[in-house]
Amino acid sequence: MQPAEKPSLYDRVGGVYSIATVVDDFVDRIMVDPRLNANPLVDEAHHRVPPAGFKYLVTEMVCCATGGAQKYTGKSMAESHSHLKITSEEWEAFLDDFQQTLDKFKAPAEEQAELKAIVNSTRSDIVVDSALGAGARS
Repeated sequence: MQPAEKPSLYDRVGGVYSIATVVDDFVDRIMVDPRLNANPLVDEAHHRVPPAGFKYLVTEMVCCATGGAQKYTGKSMAESHSHLKITSEEWEAFLDDFQQTLDKFKAPAEEQAELKAIVNSTRSDIVVDSALGAGARS
């Protein structure tokens, strides 16, 4: 007898409804985080798009990345973030917000680790060199 195949991360976290609920909280959290909005480019971006549409695209992306049937239809991470000059410090604040959301929903440790690995895989497309980022905003 073969062991049962492990369910996808998508299934283990509860599918689209659970993901959308977590994304709703997370996006609300990052939109008002003063550590992120201290960057005027991020602050402007947070107010340029309606939160509902942003939440939709993030939900789509997370569903796709975790093994759901959804397809991500938004821009690449590099295309949607390169102009924002996000620093390592801002990335760390973003990760802190993510952890707060995961804690709020009591996400199990194994799934948290997998979700964080997915998020961290996007870092190089989002974060600029700290010195370059600071200089670009001066």
